[in-house]
Amino acid sequence: MGNPVKIVMIEDDDGHARLIERNIRRSGVNNEIVPFTNGTEALKYLMGADGTGIEHKGQALLILLDLNLPDMTGIDILKQVKENNHLKCTPVVVLTTTDDVEEIKRCYALGCNVYITKPVNYESFANAIRQLGLFFSVIQVPAARV
Repeated sequence: MGNPVKIVMIEDDDGHARLIERNIRRSGVNNEIVPFTNGTEALKYLMGADGTGIEHKGQALLILLDLNLPDMTGIDILKQVKENNHLKCTPVVVLTTTDDVEEIKRCYALGCNVYITKPVNYESFANAIRQLGLFFSVIQVPAARV
């Protein structure tokens, strides 16, 4: 079935990060979680050493993204991921305290798959994670064309 999905969690608040991870585990997902507390390090990981994102070609990733980071906005990260040929098919779940309707519309327009407002409602979060897990289990995500 390919590589197991690696969850990239970009969240600067330790309490929120622990809660998100606990909710992921409670929903029965045991995939590796790669945590980042700022956008710079997360983008470095996602884009790889050469900055192209090719290191993750063929790898199943799921990004959990906070919009309010200390060094850049999650919007900047979302844009860069969705504009990258090797990462644009990567599902992105936005987890943020921002419930502004325009911000939500903007995230969906940029390509986020799910938008969840913190504090996280466990049932909706678990359901979103399960649905994305099901998506990965039945659909082979096509490799982005260069």
